[in-house]
Amino acid sequence: MASRLRRIATRPFDSPPTWIAGEVGCGLQVSAPDTVPYAIWCAARHLDDLPEALWATASAGGDIDTTCAITGGIVAGRTGLSAVPAEWLDACEPLPASITIPGTTQQ
Repeated sequence: MASRLRRIATRPFDSPPTWIAGEVGCGLQVSAPDTVPYAIWCAARHLDDLPEALWATASAGGDIDTTCAITGGIVAGRTGLSAVPAEWLDACEPLPASITIPGTTQQ
């Protein structure tokens, strides 16, 4: 995994995500070395824009749910819940009453 991270560390952020995925993989091999470097690059590319980070990550295909989960976790850790578009939250199923979202009164 380290060699793949080094390979893309200096790639410009204006590189197409599909090109980066071609360099290091995007989860088609269902392994960490084939998934994590791409997800980290996509997160770094859009560190302050959660929707754009997720759309860019998904654009290369591959193991989309896994790469987007990794990218989303990194970016949301920086931006917080407020970065999630309201229409995305509205489309979610309600959580069980025993689960609360930290920092909100929502359940």
